[in-house]
Amino acid sequence: MANFGEGRRRGTGGMLPLLAISTVAEYYRLPWKPPVTAGLLAANTLVYLRPAFLDPLIPHISEVWFNPNLILKHKDLKRFFLSAFYHLNEPHLVYNMMSLLWKGIKLETSMGSTQFASMVVTLLGISQGVTLLLAKSLHVFFDYRRAYFHEYSVGFSGVLFALKVVLNAQAEDYSSVYGVLVPTKYAAWAELVLVQIFVPRASFLGHLGGILAGILYMKMKRSYSGSDPVAMVVRGVARAVTWPLRFLSSMVGSRRRRITGRGRVGRGQNGIAGPGIWRCQSCTFDNSGWESVCEMCGSGRSRGNGWSVNQGHAHSSSSSSDLPLDELRRRRVERFS
Repeated sequence: MANFGEGRRRGTGGMLPLLAISTVAEYYRLPWKPPVTAGLLAANTLVYLRPAFLDPLIPHISEVWFNPNLILKHKDLKRFFLSAFYHLNEPHLVYNMMSLLWKGIKLETSMGSTQFASMVVTLLGISQGVTLLLAKSLHVFFDYRRAYFHEYSVGFSGVLFALKVVLNAQAEDYSSVYGVLVPTKYAAWAELVLVQIFVPRASFLGHLGGILAGILYMKMKRSYSGSDPVAMVVRGVARAVTWPLRFLSSMVGSRRRRITGRGRVGRGQNGIAGPGIWRCQSCTFDNSGWESVCEMCGSGRSRGNGWSVNQGHAHSSSSSSDLPLDELRRRRVERFS
């Protein structure tokens, strides 16, 4: 998160091509492309770019600044939730999205898309709520009015700090944070301090809220063994949204299995392949029950070992499977010539 006393105009730094190239290169090498991470990257970038066809639908940044005073005063849920998807300038956006690209791919690949989406939604709500609670507490107990309670902030970094805590919760090795070697499980705390030193205008409270949200999330996961209600909602929404695609896919798949409108080629041990269908024992083509002659090779329909029905020039036989190969080929040529 980046915070400012008043809203500022976005700057441009030409860094978006770097983000695009990194994203395409990273996804190109993956055998499975994590869709939720890609969706989050696209959502944050589109909100920043504000293309003409979406501009009327996207609120202006002045309407969504995360401001504890305004959120509590007006019960403004739009500021509470949407502020995380807004960024001040290209460096702010690109830095956060590069971090999301790396963390998102690792977590979504290991957890699955539904669980990852559920976790992101939960961490977003907890991190924003903890930040709001911290700002209100500092205002009430220590009279920190201008510093935190009235500050404006936006950005996805609160969620990113929470994801970092979840990602490194079980790590036992060491990591380098801005050149400082620290235990990986405490890397988020080191980054909190170092980011504030190098970028004084960064939202200390927003980043701290993200770390605490990650810790709370891990504790809740350990203590709760039931099914994740947020994951169930996400799964239901995903199934509802993708139902038309799944329906079309099943229709196309079933039609691809058909060779003609009347029969299919297959191999089985019985002459009858299904209700109203009989299978030619010579070429294994499935014919309609109304047909007495195989549409593929012209062989007569046989039942057991006793009888056959022949088509004009076709000779009767006790079993059509006894036809010589040359005769079978001749019948096919005559049938389709």
